[in-house]
Amino acid sequence: MSQKTLSDGARAGAAAPTEADSGKRWWILAIVALAQLMVVLDATIVNIALPSAQADLGFSDGNRQWVVTAYALAFASLLLLGGRIADLFGRKTAFLVGVVGFGAVSALGGAATSFEMLVVARALQGVFGALLAPAALSLLNTTFTDARERARAFSVYGAIAGAGGAVGLLLGGILTDALDWRWTLYVNVAIALVAFVGGWMLLSNHRDAAGSKLDVPGTILVAGGLFGLVYGFSNAETHDWSSPQTWGFLLAGGILLAAFAWWQTRASHPLLPLRILLDRDRGASLLAVLISGAGMFGVFLFLTYYLQLNLGFSPTKTGVAFLPMVAALMAAAQVGTTMLVPRLGPKAVIPLGFAIATGGMAWLTGIGVGSDYVSAVLPQLIVIGLGLGLVMPPAMQMATGGVAAEDAGVASATVNAMQQVGGSIGTALLNTLAASAATNYLSGRDATNRLVQAQSTIESYTTAFWWSAGFFAAGAVIAFLLFRRGVPQQDADAAPVVHM
Repeated sequence: MSQKTLSDGARAGAAAPTEADSGKRWWILAIVALAQLMVVLDATIVNIALPSAQADLGFSDGNRQWVVTAYALAFASLLLLGGRIADLFGRKTAFLVGVVGFGAVSALGGAATSFEMLVVARALQGVFGALLAPAALSLLNTTFTDARERARAFSVYGAIAGAGGAVGLLLGGILTDALDWRWTLYVNVAIALVAFVGGWMLLSNHRDAAGSKLDVPGTILVAGGLFGLVYGFSNAETHDWSSPQTWGFLLAGGILLAAFAWWQTRASHPLLPLRILLDRDRGASLLAVLISGAGMFGVFLFLTYYLQLNLGFSPTKTGVAFLPMVAALMAAAQVGTTMLVPRLGPKAVIPLGFAIATGGMAWLTGIGVGSDYVSAVLPQLIVIGLGLGLVMPPAMQMATGGVAAEDAGVASATVNAMQQVGGSIGTALLNTLAASAATNYLSGRDATNRLVQAQSTIESYTTAFWWSAGFFAAGAVIAFLLFRRGVPQQDADAAPVVHM
């Protein structure tokens, strides 16, 4: 064991965790999971409320996407900076500032009197979310070091990360129907208050990278690169792929990220040490998070449209319809992280999860204009949830496991960035492909006929589902090829120690 790990362990004062320490760790998990839920569900909770917000504030259909995109742009662009700030200045400080800031700007958005005020609030949510999310995940990574407890903790965290979008749809529907669209933002104030009080009482402010400095050039390069990618893919939804606003930003984003990778090999205090990315299992895990994020939007986005527009579900009923998937995902997460991966290894479990999700998505393409939820949607959702539960929690655990304590924040931010960029890529590609499928179906048919119009929307949904199935199938192959054989062994020198 390295001298640094020994000294860290001495400072933490934790040679062998007591029963009281163990209880405290699970309370920390509850607080961290609550904060993570707030960040994840805000990516979708506003979606269902958008029509009501649009009618209230009077903004156009063209501007509507910016209520969602403003959050995604700020969040994705600043994640690595947020993770490094947590390492440099302390995870408790980053967590508490992130929680308070997120709650405050959520209240600002809920009180918005104009479109501009709402978009600014959503962008600021992304800023504080970029500080909060990596601090939360790195706290989990440095709090749970016992292999069995760590697996259970990551099964809970990964399930929340995977199912948070569906929870957001449910909560957004309930709040919009029962109260007002503004409560989809006000609800964060209550969540933030509980998370702040718990974090203040339970966490200590250990700084594992206190001797390092912030990599300013690297921060500018990666923030610009991630902004270019997310903005470019977001523009693909409303502009043609040949538009300079699409390919121009994508090209600029790619160049800036390449420059960032080059700079990280030369910086004395790199923002993202390449040793984090070059581990084979960790690289495979990050790709699994990226692919699952891209494919999941085929479930949440287009199935939401289908349930509301074709089956006539209310916003609340739509959210309830996703609950079986959430339950299946959480059950599979527990089994995958605590039983299967420790016995079989990720090379067997994660490709299996992708394969199951592929089958569920392919099965979902059987929906029709007159389909029934119980027979044409429910079983498929359960299968998809089981598959994703075997992918996302184990991948997140593998992506952050064995990272030195001083790199825990930025490693956690990389996981969040992969999920966010994957979601942006999936949204843009699937929207474009779905729109093309609907247009092709209407070609040569009577576009004024309501049955023809209905069938064209079905074609767009099933096309998106087939492509999502393709993403998951590619994920199965990539995961099988990249993950090492056998059960991963945690490096004692790299394992983080407990800082509670």
